[in-house]
Amino acid sequence: MRELIFIVDMHNYAWARNMKRLLQEACKEVSRSTEKRLSDKMFANLQKRYRNILRSAEKELPVSLSKLNGKRGKLAKSEVHNLWERLKIHEAAVLLFAKDPHVSFTNNRAERDLRMSKVKQKISGCFSVSEYAHACCRISSYLQIPWPIEDITLLSLFK
Repeated sequence: MRELIFIVDMHNYAWARNMKRLLQEACKEVSRSTEKRLSDKMFANLQKRYRNILRSAEKELPVSLSKLNGKRGKLAKSEVHNLWERLKIHEAAVLLFAKDPHVSFTNNRAERDLRMSKVKQKISGCFSVSEYAHACCRISSYLQIPWPIEDITLLSLFK
């Protein structure tokens, strides 16, 4: 989603704006649903709209220049083209949040979960033993649980 927002803001591609809107609408529909997933009919409609946007993107994207003067190696592609390719290749993974209630729309929670251990690793250099890394993860998981106010005394966590 961050890359789509960047492309809309910097390059103003219509397909990126439409894709962003489609994914946000799908997220709202999933949130409103009691099952936290789309019905098969709604999911098929979502896939159809997703593929139509990707087809329109193919027409809107500039054509890649061919290699000049026999230069070797891959031709560099723009970040817009790279995102379009990833969205095309990984369609099932992108839309999985609409089918599986256990898959989150964003990865913000996962990033927050890892941040504490990454900071610890950066400060210390590394965890000296894998057991310490596991202990750090266990402690951070306890800290992330939404405890009732009366249970949030440090002593109660360690009893």
